[in-house]
Amino acid sequence: MPRKKIDITLPDLTGKRALITGASDGMGLIMARRLAAAGAEVIVPVRNRTKGENALATIRATIPDAAVSLRDLDLSSLESVARLGETLRAEGEPIHLLVNNAGVMSPPDRQTTVDGFELQFGTNHLGHFALVSQLLPLLREGRARVTSQISIAARSGNINWNDLNGTQRYDGMKAYSQSKIAFGLFGLELDRRSQELGWGITSNLSHPGVAPTSLLAARPELGRTGDTPEVRVIRWLSARGILAGTVESAGLPALMAATAPATKRGLLFGPMGPGRVGGTPGEQPLFRPLRSMNDAARMWERSEELTQVKLPTA
Repeated sequence: MPRKKIDITLPDLTGKRALITGASDGMGLIMARRLAAAGAEVIVPVRNRTKGENALATIRATIPDAAVSLRDLDLSSLESVARLGETLRAEGEPIHLLVNNAGVMSPPDRQTTVDGFELQFGTNHLGHFALVSQLLPLLREGRARVTSQISIAARSGNINWNDLNGTQRYDGMKAYSQSKIAFGLFGLELDRRSQELGWGITSNLSHPGVAPTSLLAARPELGRTGDTPEVRVIRWLSARGILAGTVESAGLPALMAATAPATKRGLLFGPMGPGRVGGTPGEQPLFRPLRSMNDAARMWERSEELTQVKLPTA
């Protein structure tokens, strides 16, 4: 029996400028194509220009008049993040939609970013924290919708406040979970501070459930030379419509979070099927590790200390 297609309708985004990280392949590329099809001008920041050009060609193959363009970005380098911020601020165009979608997952061995942070914490969380700070004037001008893509892995686990970078004991999956909890706390604190300080930014969270994306596939640059057993199982389940979603459906919660009515803020969007691993997207309760406002404020402050990026207090 064929799988029932799951989809949502996006509003008209003509005149909106959107930026989506991790959009050179997988669900990020599909989200970029959907935003472009809805009329948005879409910026795709990439580490690999060739891969980025191929992504733009893919989008233009179905949307010939798509307003899509590349910029350079390596989220594992705070210097690269700062350069992108400088570039976009110099362009002077407000940003209306920001989807923080890029991420890395459980490299076989502990690795570090250019700046010495544990790779997952530094890329998934700190890189995006710094990106938002760099783009804050443009986000405020655009009264932006910011969507932070977390993971179902954030529904359990905790923050090791005494060893955020996993230098004392490293477990790849625990470090991944921590990076996504930290990122979720940041997204919620961003919305709280925006309301308190009048920034005009609306911040929501999303998670894709479980789908056959590239996160657990072969990634030679991470030291993973072959696909993991987990991704093989996920592909098998997805192909048969059993619990897991598809690459296409996995991006829908983020698109919903990014384009939901302006009154919806500080929420988590994800698949609503059994186990929250697949199905139609919708609002769902915050995962337990994300419910402490004190933890959210603390993570914001620690992130400022680590990145040496101070966001305004007015």
